[in-house]
Amino acid sequence: MQVGTLPAVATGSGETGSDRLYFRQLLSGRDFATDDQVAAQMVNFVYLIGDRAAGEAVVIDPAYRPGEILDIAAGDGMTVVGALATHYHPDHIGGSMMGITIPGIADLLERQGMKVHVQRPEAELVKKTAGVSDEDLAVHDPGDVVEVGDVEIELIHTPGHTPGSQCFLVRGSLVAGDTLFLEGCGRTDLPGSDAGQMYESLQTLGQLPDDTVVFPGHKYSRHSSATLEITRETNYVYKPSSREQWLTMFGQ
Repeated sequence: MQVGTLPAVATGSGETGSDRLYFRQLLSGRDFATDDQVAAQMVNFVYLIGDRAAGEAVVIDPAYRPGEILDIAAGDGMTVVGALATHYHPDHIGGSMMGITIPGIADLLERQGMKVHVQRPEAELVKKTAGVSDEDLAVHDPGDVVEVGDVEIELIHTPGHTPGSQCFLVRGSLVAGDTLFLEGCGRTDLPGSDAGQMYESLQTLGQLPDDTVVFPGHKYSRHSSATLEITRETNYVYKPSSREQWLTMFGQ
């Protein structure tokens, strides 16, 4: 796996090597952690993205049962060589939540050594929440790219829900974490949240091509994915016509 920087957002599926893309969306409580009531209630999505030819993948937000997620990848002939964290909340990376300890990236690293890729403003929060160290993290800036074989994943810094929230763009698919759901967006009334930053982040994502497919961090809607064009048309967070109007409606 390599890390680089793209000068601009990469879009489209790309004809060269497009059949090499490995992309799986897994739902907690259904596809893994099937006996975990918290996983089923939280309906988190976990993603596996990689290069089929290289047989390598990264995992996004591996909470609840990291070992089962690794086994799913292995069943597809893929080895997980890295982890990406959309943000630091325990239902995404593990840690203590509502008096419950959720397994996550610390457990993943115990089973298989790798780096966890985070945005710079999120690094300390990830370490504190998940119980990992500086050595476990690969710290990034906006626009960095993580390469898995022939597959490039652009890291888009989208603060608002948390200071270092990030989304991942890969060949026309956007893994949006808790920044953008198909219906709604991440909360902005939590520690480290910022409604103004969330507005700006949503506008940044809204400028991606219409045919970009949005894959959210939770299944809070009937569908598990949708094009950005449909999401902009149907998601109420895109209804305000200005920043001031958005803050009036959604600011805390």
